[in-house]
Amino acid sequence: MHTQIAGIIKASIDVKQQLLEDKAMQQTIADCVELLVNTFRNGNKVLFCGNGGSAADAQHLAAEFSGRFYTDREALPAEALHVNTSYITAVANDYSYDVVYSRMVQGIGRAGDVLVGLSTSGNSGNIIKAFDAAHAKGMKTIGFTGATGGKMKDISDYLVNVPSTDTPRIQESHIMIGHIICQLVEEKYFANA
Repeated sequence: MHTQIAGIIKASIDVKQQLLEDKAMQQTIADCVELLVNTFRNGNKVLFCGNGGSAADAQHLAAEFSGRFYTDREALPAEALHVNTSYITAVANDYSYDVVYSRMVQGIGRAGDVLVGLSTSGNSGNIIKAFDAAHAKGMKTIGFTGATGGKMKDISDYLVNVPSTDTPRIQESHIMIGHIICQLVEEKYFANA
């Protein structure tokens, strides 16, 4: 069992090592930081969506902005689209689970807002529909995916495609990259506070 545990830890490190060596990915992350800082400075909001573990990560990252990350500071307007279970279950029941996020984007999304979608495969139908709705509203999109980017590759304004096809390793890197973005956005946005 110890060998298996060590192997899993090494696999996680290997994915992060690839990210450490990927200057293009680091530039994409930096671009996402700039986008989000400007979004907040312009009085807009950031919305998050995902399914399963990615929903948990989406909610986690939204809370880092609306709560706090490292510093005591004002809340930033960020929310995960799945936190209202009455809404989610009603829309999934009355329409389809594929539209639970797109309907919310249609209702509360505004031009200048950002939608961050997390999908390890990049093929989650409800996130793809949400990105389409976001673009129709004049919003920017950031896709957090696995190696190929899936269908989200072509519809994400910014694509953070972790170099792995292993769901747990992708999600571990998603939360790490999300934390990097949260830290840098907080530092830049509140630099003169």
